[in-house]
Amino acid sequence: MGTLFGTDGVRGLANADLTPELALALGRAAVGVLRDQAASGPASSGPARPAVVVGRDPRASGILLESALVAGILSAGGDVLAAGVVPTPAVAFLTRHYGAAAGAVISASHNAMPDNGIKFFGPEGFKLPDAVEERIEAAVAAPDHGAPRPVGAEVGGLRPTADDAVEAYLAYLLEGIPDLEGLEVVVDCANGAAAEIAPEAYRRAGAKVTAVAAEPDGHNINAGVGSTHPEHVRAALARSGASVGLAHDGDADRLLAVDEHGILVDGDVILAICALDARDRGGLPTNTVVTTVMTNLGFRQAMAHHGIAVQQTAVGDRYVLEAMLAGGHHLGGEQSGHLIFLDRATTGDGLLTGLRLLGVVARTGRPLSELARVMRRLPQVLVNVRVADRNALDGAAAVWHAVQDEEGRLGDSGRVLVRPSGTEALVRVMVEAETEEAARTTADRLAAVVATELG
Repeated sequence: MGTLFGTDGVRGLANADLTPELALALGRAAVGVLRDQAASGPASSGPARPAVVVGRDPRASGILLESALVAGILSAGGDVLAAGVVPTPAVAFLTRHYGAAAGAVISASHNAMPDNGIKFFGPEGFKLPDAVEERIEAAVAAPDHGAPRPVGAEVGGLRPTADDAVEAYLAYLLEGIPDLEGLEVVVDCANGAAAEIAPEAYRRAGAKVTAVAAEPDGHNINAGVGSTHPEHVRAALARSGASVGLAHDGDADRLLAVDEHGILVDGDVILAICALDARDRGGLPTNTVVTTVMTNLGFRQAMAHHGIAVQQTAVGDRYVLEAMLAGGHHLGGEQSGHLIFLDRATTGDGLLTGLRLLGVVARTGRPLSELARVMRRLPQVLVNVRVADRNALDGAAAVWHAVQDEEGRLGDSGRVLVRPSGTEALVRVMVEAETEEAARTTADRLAAVVATELG
């Protein structure tokens, strides 16, 4: 990867790091690189005009960056299908639904309001491969952003998506979901992109819905609400008396849940519930689930107990997806609640995850608390150690000797993961053990070694 694109697109402080000038350059560069992949009809003359679906979350800087990105696309001769405020996975769906050459989302997902981001999807609704992002990044730095400057009728056109865009997305989400009548659900929309669509989806599925944090004003997205603050939906659930709480993030590609007792059900547990349900209904053809190295050891133990294989990847949903595609696996995800159902979706979709989780509750007639017993979470402690050079970790022999010693102490009842941060001068020390005390003691000992050797 280059320096512009991270694991989830281009992100930064809006109007400081991620400027309208950069957004315009990205729009022009993307059209230049993706022109050959355009799936829309021909222009009045000349080569095919790529069409790009553009959507955003409701944060205040979205309009600023959307205007610049759209201007860049149009100026390079691309057309724009403006989806407005929609969840990130809706853009992935609409890109392939309309046969567009690409999709673009302006969102910083679960980040605080001042941040924003831009990421692209290819024509099939998958995130762009690293090689394509690298070509776009190179084009951004090239003269005129590596794109043409058409004039007259060759300048791109802006049009709204068809009136049925949201309806098409809702129909896609609800396909195959059982009737949820009788379920009472609290949905925390994070004052984000799913503030209208999420409650509507669960209602159409038959659930009785209480929506909270569903009044975005451009400034309150993710502010003490949503999947990064499950205490908010927990409190709302207690007030309502509902049986399940669901919490989305700002762009609705994640989902965490809370059971009827107010206990958090994180992405690992949701993945375990959905894995067993899929296996029992013939929806796990390779009998394998893909997770990251951060997934709790309790998940692996639970899957082993039920005879399901687990494949681990580096942290990041793009790596989970790559492994799923390579192995033909249908289900994967992260502890954060970013789950991918490859039989239906090309990216993580919090609404689809929520509907499938509620579908298991409805089909089995079992409360979420009972379903969540499929796995026992081992206590997990994470310590971040500030270091002079995170890249020096690989050669720090004393650290790896200490890791080996601690792994010997824990045996099969625990796990150690020591890795550098991808963005900061930090080394992250994660330990899982049978007790919180054992995990904390082990993590502290290892953190001290890391600080001594690399601090």
